[in-house]
Amino acid sequence: MSDATSQPPESSSLTDYDPATGHPRPPRREFKARGSFVTRCEGCNLPELNCLCPYQVKADSTAQVWLLTHSIEHYKPTNTGRLIGDVLTQTKVFTWYRTAPDDELAALLEDPRYAPFVIFPDDQPDYADRVVDINAVHAVKQQARIPVFVILDGTWRQARRMFRKSPYLDALPVLPLRTERETRYRLRKPASKSHLCTAEVAIELLRQSGDENAADVLDDYFDVFNDSYAESRYYRKIAQPTAAMQRLLVRKG
Repeated sequence: MSDATSQPPESSSLTDYDPATGHPRPPRREFKARGSFVTRCEGCNLPELNCLCPYQVKADSTAQVWLLTHSIEHYKPTNTGRLIGDVLTQTKVFTWYRTAPDDELAALLEDPRYAPFVIFPDDQPDYADRVVDINAVHAVKQQARIPVFVILDGTWRQARRMFRKSPYLDALPVLPLRTERETRYRLRKPASKSHLCTAEVAIELLRQSGDENAADVLDDYFDVFNDSYAESRYYRKIAQPTAAMQRLLVRKG
Protein backbone atom coordinates (compact mmCIF):
# COMPACT_ATOMS: atom_id res chain seq x y z
CA MET A 1 0.00 0.00 0.00
CA SER A 2 1.50 3.32 -0.99
CA ASP A 3 1.99 6.15 1.46
CA ALA A 4 0.13 9.14 -0.01
CA THR A 5 1.98 11.52 2.27
CA SER A 6 5.29 10.65 0.61
CA GLN A 7 4.19 11.70 -2.87
CA PRO A 8 4.38 15.27 -4.19
CA PRO A 9 1.12 17.00 -4.99
CA GLU A 10 0.02 16.50 -8.59
CA SER A 11 0.04 20.23 -9.20
CA SER A 12 3.72 20.57 -8.24
CA SER A 13 6.78 20.02 -10.41
CA LEU A 14 8.67 16.82 -9.68
CA THR A 15 11.92 18.76 -9.73
CA ASP A 16 10.85 20.54 -6.51
CA TYR A 17 10.81 17.29 -4.52
CA ASP A 18 13.31 14.68 -3.48
CA PRO A 19 12.16 11.46 -5.22
CA ALA A 20 13.54 9.34 -2.37
CA THR A 21 11.60 11.03 0.45
CA GLY A 22 8.90 13.06 -1.29
CA HIS A 23 9.91 16.05 0.82
CA PRO A 24 10.29 19.48 -0.80
CA ARG A 25 13.80 20.39 -1.83
CA PRO A 26 15.30 23.76 -0.91
CA PRO A 27 15.07 26.26 -3.77
CA ARG A 28 18.04 26.14 -6.15
CA ARG A 29 20.18 29.14 -6.88
CA GLU A 30 20.57 30.12 -10.50
CA PHE A 31 23.65 28.45 -11.99
CA LYS A 32 26.49 30.81 -12.74
CA ALA A 33 29.63 29.73 -14.54
CA ARG A 34 32.89 30.78 -12.91
CA GLY A 35 33.60 34.39 -13.82
CA SER A 36 30.22 34.85 -15.53
CA PHE A 37 29.52 37.99 -13.49
CA VAL A 38 32.72 39.72 -14.64
CA THR A 39 32.31 42.55 -17.12
CA ARG A 40 34.61 41.71 -20.02
CA CYS A 41 35.98 43.85 -22.81
CA GLU A 42 34.36 42.95 -26.13
CA GLY A 43 37.70 43.47 -27.88
CA CYS A 44 40.12 41.31 -25.87
CA ASN A 45 37.69 39.31 -23.69
CA LEU A 46 39.63 40.16 -20.54
CA PRO A 47 37.96 41.75 -17.54
CA GLU A 48 37.62 45.48 -18.21
CA LEU A 49 39.62 46.09 -15.05
CA ASN A 50 42.80 45.13 -16.95
CA CYS A 51 41.87 45.44 -20.62
CA LEU A 52 44.52 44.29 -23.12
CA CYS A 53 43.43 46.47 -26.02
CA PRO A 54 45.83 49.39 -25.38
CA TYR A 55 48.75 46.97 -25.72
CA GLN A 56 47.80 45.21 -28.95
CA VAL A 57 50.59 45.69 -31.48
CA LYS A 58 50.69 44.06 -34.92
CA ALA A 59 53.88 42.48 -36.22
CA ASP A 60 54.94 41.02 -39.56
CA SER A 61 56.57 37.62 -39.90
CA THR A 62 57.77 35.45 -42.74
CA ALA A 63 56.46 32.30 -41.08
CA GLN A 64 52.78 31.81 -40.40
CA VAL A 65 50.95 30.06 -37.58
CA TRP A 66 47.94 27.86 -38.19
CA LEU A 67 46.19 26.71 -35.04
CA LEU A 68 44.33 23.43 -35.02
CA THR A 69 42.24 24.10 -31.93
CA HIS A 70 40.34 21.59 -29.85
CA SER A 71 36.70 22.66 -29.65
CA ILE A 72 36.81 22.97 -25.86
CA GLU A 73 39.64 25.53 -26.05
CA HIS A 74 37.42 28.03 -27.88
CA TYR A 75 35.42 28.52 -24.67
CA LYS A 76 38.36 29.03 -22.33
CA PRO A 77 39.22 32.69 -21.71
CA THR A 78 42.66 31.52 -20.54
CA ASN A 79 43.46 30.11 -23.99
CA THR A 80 46.61 31.78 -25.33
CA GLY A 81 46.24 30.76 -28.97
CA ARG A 82 44.12 33.84 -29.65
CA LEU A 83 47.03 36.07 -28.59
CA ILE A 84 48.93 34.89 -31.67
CA GLY A 85 46.17 36.15 -33.95
CA ASP A 86 46.09 39.49 -32.13
CA VAL A 87 49.75 40.05 -33.09
CA LEU A 88 50.16 38.14 -36.37
CA THR A 89 47.30 39.05 -38.68
CA GLN A 90 47.95 36.11 -41.04
CA THR A 91 47.26 33.57 -38.29
CA LYS A 92 44.58 31.03 -39.14
CA VAL A 93 42.46 29.14 -36.63
CA PHE A 94 40.73 25.86 -37.45
CA THR A 95 38.58 23.75 -35.16
CA TRP A 96 39.78 20.18 -34.88
CA TYR A 97 37.35 17.52 -36.03
CA ARG A 98 38.05 13.84 -35.46
CA THR A 99 36.32 12.61 -38.61
CA ALA A 100 37.36 15.17 -41.23
CA PRO A 101 39.55 18.24 -41.60
CA ASP A 102 38.26 21.74 -42.07
CA ASP A 103 37.74 22.30 -45.81
CA GLU A 104 39.89 25.44 -45.84
CA LEU A 105 42.68 23.70 -43.96
CA ALA A 106 42.58 20.75 -46.34
CA ALA A 107 42.93 23.11 -49.31
CA LEU A 108 45.77 25.06 -47.71
CA LEU A 109 47.71 21.90 -46.93
CA GLU A 110 47.74 21.21 -50.68
CA ASP A 111 48.76 24.75 -51.64
CA PRO A 112 52.36 24.68 -52.93
CA ARG A 113 53.01 28.22 -51.68
CA TYR A 114 53.12 26.90 -48.13
CA ALA A 115 55.47 24.52 -46.36
CA PRO A 116 53.59 23.34 -43.25
CA PHE A 117 55.26 21.67 -40.27
CA VAL A 118 53.22 20.03 -37.55
CA ILE A 119 54.68 20.93 -34.15
CA PHE A 120 54.95 17.85 -31.96
CA PRO A 121 57.52 16.05 -29.78
CA ASP A 122 59.72 13.39 -31.41
CA ASP A 123 59.23 10.93 -28.58
CA GLN A 124 57.77 7.95 -30.50
CA PRO A 125 59.58 5.79 -33.07
CA ASP A 126 56.68 5.25 -35.49
CA TYR A 127 57.03 8.69 -37.09
CA ALA A 128 60.79 9.15 -36.67
CA ASP A 129 61.23 9.30 -40.46
CA ARG A 130 59.13 12.50 -40.54
CA VAL A 131 61.07 14.41 -37.87
CA VAL A 132 63.02 17.49 -38.98
CA ASP A 133 64.76 20.33 -37.17
CA ILE A 134 64.60 24.11 -37.47
CA ASN A 135 67.06 24.04 -40.37
CA ALA A 136 64.25 22.65 -42.52
CA VAL A 137 62.31 25.87 -41.90
CA HIS A 138 65.24 28.00 -43.05
CA ALA A 139 65.59 25.76 -46.12
CA VAL A 140 62.02 26.33 -47.31
CA LYS A 141 62.52 30.07 -46.93
CA GLN A 142 65.39 29.79 -49.38
CA GLN A 143 62.94 28.13 -51.78
CA ALA A 144 60.65 31.19 -51.57
CA ARG A 145 57.96 29.15 -49.81
CA ILE A 146 56.12 30.27 -46.70
CA PRO A 147 56.90 28.14 -43.64
CA VAL A 148 53.85 27.36 -41.55
CA PHE A 149 53.80 26.15 -37.96
CA VAL A 150 50.73 23.95 -37.44
CA ILE A 151 50.24 24.05 -33.68
CA LEU A 152 47.84 21.65 -31.96
CA ASP A 153 46.03 23.96 -29.57
CA GLY A 154 44.78 22.03 -26.55
CA THR A 155 45.98 20.25 -23.45
CA TRP A 156 48.86 17.82 -23.82
CA ARG A 157 46.45 14.88 -23.75
CA GLN A 158 44.20 16.52 -26.33
CA ALA A 159 47.17 17.40 -28.55
CA ARG A 160 48.40 13.81 -28.57
CA ARG A 161 44.95 12.58 -29.52
CA MET A 162 44.68 15.22 -32.25
CA PHE A 163 48.05 14.18 -33.66
CA ARG A 164 47.12 10.50 -33.72
CA LYS A 165 43.55 10.95 -34.97
CA SER A 166 44.25 13.37 -37.83
CA PRO A 167 45.34 11.34 -40.89
CA TYR A 168 45.41 14.51 -43.00
CA LEU A 169 48.50 15.53 -41.00
CA ASP A 170 50.33 12.27 -41.64
CA ALA A 171 52.21 13.57 -44.67
CA LEU A 172 53.57 16.63 -42.90
CA PRO A 173 57.08 16.83 -41.46
CA VAL A 174 57.13 16.83 -37.67
CA LEU A 175 59.04 19.67 -36.07
CA PRO A 176 59.71 19.22 -32.35
CA LEU A 177 60.36 22.41 -30.41
CA ARG A 178 63.77 22.37 -28.76
CA THR A 179 64.22 25.13 -26.23
CA GLU A 180 65.58 25.79 -22.76
CA ARG A 181 62.66 28.09 -22.02
CA GLU A 182 60.49 27.20 -19.05
CA THR A 183 56.87 28.23 -19.02
CA ARG A 184 55.89 31.56 -17.47
CA TYR A 185 52.19 30.83 -17.85
CA ARG A 186 50.41 31.53 -14.56
CA LEU A 187 46.78 30.75 -15.39
CA ARG A 188 46.92 26.96 -15.57
CA LYS A 189 49.23 24.61 -13.71
CA PRO A 190 51.38 22.60 -16.14
CA ALA A 191 52.55 19.06 -15.45
CA SER A 192 56.09 20.25 -16.12
CA LYS A 193 57.88 23.59 -16.44
CA SER A 194 58.97 22.44 -19.89
CA HIS A 195 55.34 22.27 -21.06
CA LEU A 196 54.88 25.61 -22.76
CA CYS A 197 51.49 27.10 -23.51
CA THR A 198 50.41 27.68 -27.12
CA ALA A 199 51.60 31.29 -27.31
CA GLU A 200 54.98 30.40 -25.82
CA VAL A 201 55.45 27.65 -28.41
CA ALA A 202 54.77 30.15 -31.20
CA ILE A 203 57.15 32.68 -29.66
CA GLU A 204 60.03 30.22 -29.58
CA LEU A 205 59.38 28.94 -33.09
CA LEU A 206 59.28 32.47 -34.50
CA ARG A 207 62.49 33.38 -32.73
CA GLN A 208 64.35 30.28 -33.88
CA SER A 209 63.17 30.68 -37.49
CA GLY A 210 64.40 34.27 -37.76
CA ASP A 211 61.26 36.30 -37.03
CA GLU A 212 62.79 37.89 -33.94
CA ASN A 213 60.74 41.09 -34.00
CA ALA A 214 57.43 39.22 -34.17
CA ALA A 215 58.64 36.91 -31.40
CA ASP A 216 59.53 39.87 -29.18
CA VAL A 217 56.17 41.57 -29.70
CA LEU A 218 54.23 38.36 -29.02
CA ASP A 219 56.39 37.64 -25.97
CA ASP A 220 55.62 41.04 -24.45
CA TYR A 221 51.94 40.73 -25.32
CA PHE A 222 51.85 37.29 -23.69
CA ASP A 223 53.42 38.73 -20.53
CA VAL A 224 50.83 41.51 -20.43
CA PHE A 225 48.01 38.99 -20.85
CA ASN A 226 49.52 36.70 -18.22
CA ASP A 227 49.89 39.48 -15.64
CA SER A 228 46.59 41.19 -16.44
CA TYR A 229 44.50 38.05 -16.21
CA ALA A 230 46.23 36.87 -13.04
CA GLU A 231 45.62 40.19 -11.29
CA SER A 232 42.02 40.33 -12.49
CA ARG A 233 41.33 37.05 -10.73
CA TYR A 234 41.90 38.91 -7.47
CA TYR A 235 39.99 42.00 -8.67
CA ARG A 236 43.22 44.00 -8.64
CA LYS A 237 43.99 46.61 -11.25
CA ILE A 238 47.59 46.93 -12.42
CA ALA A 239 48.36 50.47 -11.27
CA GLN A 240 51.63 51.09 -13.08
CA PRO A 241 52.51 49.75 -16.54
CA THR A 242 54.86 46.79 -16.42
CA ALA A 243 58.06 46.72 -18.46
CA ALA A 244 56.33 44.66 -21.16
CA MET A 245 53.44 47.14 -21.26
CA GLN A 246 55.85 50.04 -21.64
CA ARG A 247 57.68 48.37 -24.52
CA LEU A 248 54.42 47.71 -26.36
CA LEU A 249 53.22 51.27 -25.83
CA VAL A 250 56.48 52.57 -27.32
CA ARG A 251 56.03 50.28 -30.34
CA LYS A 252 52.46 51.42 -30.77
CA GLY A 253 53.54 55.05 -30.68
